[in-house]
Amino acid sequence: MAESPASSVELANLREKFIDLTNSLFQDGFLNNQFTQLQMLQDASNPEFVSEVITLFWEDSERLLMELTKELHKDPVDYRKVRAYVHQFEGSSSSVGARRLEALCVDFRGYAESKNGKGCLQSLQSIKEELSLNKHKLDSLLKRSRLLQPVGHLQWSIKQSCLPNAVNDASKR
Repeated sequence: MAESPASSVELANLREKFIDLTNSLFQDGFLNNQFTQLQMLQDASNPEFVSEVITLFWEDSERLLMELTKELHKDPVDYRKVRAYVHQFEGSSSSVGARRLEALCVDFRGYAESKNGKGCLQSLQSIKEELSLNKHKLDSLLKRSRLLQPVGHLQWSIKQSCLPNAVNDASKR
């Protein structure tokens, strides 16, 4: 069955918005090239791969943030545990390409190493806020990807040709 012109235009607009949003996530430093690597692993045999990995990241992040919150409110704080949780969170952030979250973890780890409780609490708050923003932005991207997927118009790898400048710019920050 042939697509109607309106649906072709709508799909083209949706695809353009998807590409623009992806571009902005790289340019604004939310994502780095690791996210592109995840996208390239998604194919017809596993069409929800990126969504599943991101969802697992969010779930794991919430668990780690709860553990960090509990640990930082203990007296005395076990900074060894704090560093271990931050290290886990940093690794998870890195594995999905969440560049800004990863950078915040580096700062957090520094505060934990110097046993700076106030700095740790500030870092924890910054990470919670950034994770919320990250969720909002990536959720929007994933929703658009799901709309494009069933009609065969989603090719995550399009970003390889569309985003080299955005990827390079984001990695320089």
